[in-house]
Amino acid sequence: MPISPNFTSILSKDWEINFTQCAPNGFLKYTDLCSILQLTAAAHSEIGGISFTDMQEFNQAWVLSRMRVEVTKLPKSGDVVTVKTWINSLENSRSVRALEMQVNGEKIVGSETFWAVFNTKKRRPEALALPFEHFEVYPEKKATHEGFSKINFNQEKEIVFEKTIFLSDLDIVNHVNNVKYLEWCLDLVDEKLILNQEIISFEMNFLKELSLKDNVIIHETISKNETIFSITKEEKTNFALQLNWK
Repeated sequence: MPISPNFTSILSKDWEINFTQCAPNGFLKYTDLCSILQLTAAAHSEIGGISFTDMQEFNQAWVLSRMRVEVTKLPKSGDVVTVKTWINSLENSRSVRALEMQVNGEKIVGSETFWAVFNTKKRRPEALALPFEHFEVYPEKKATHEGFSKINFNQEKEIVFEKTIFLSDLDIVNHVNNVKYLEWCLDLVDEKLILNQEIISFEMNFLKELSLKDNVIIHETISKNETIFSITKEEKTNFALQLNWK
């Protein structure tokens, strides 16, 4: 699609939270929170002419490499949230995008995301084939208090789950959807911590893609203020998640 006449370098989009997106406590699930953030990013890329459909002409897609989310509180069913997004940096094969969620003008979530251009046939990163100079970047306008950190997933850990990748885990790029990794890990956490909204921030690092029929192992390391999950295939780490607790 051509660049929309309504294109702006900062996008605001409203979403109404419905009951299918909520946990038993009536508040938005963390997985659906991430989905809304990513759908907003996708909407911005679409009006800016660098959407999935646009990029598929060159066998390209944006894939998420890292994501940090800071949560003050979660919206509840029936709330209308406003998600704002803008780009901190955009060059060749990579981009850092900021997002924040507000309810009634109050910021409740901030997120920093790192994206890479991925060739869906060669299955490797490459430079973006489409023009992107019309996007103004805002390197100093941050949505989170802290930037990406190094997740220490090489410390002593315990095997907590084994899984085979099924068709329902895959997305349009034909690999495991990034929200699925988060879902698998959160299902292994004490539900009281989730329902009481004890998470103040979490960070995900997507290292290597997973495909249909892959067999993986989920590891867990627990300390006082954080829980780290890592997902491995054939002893190589594909994904890491750090949950930071109140």
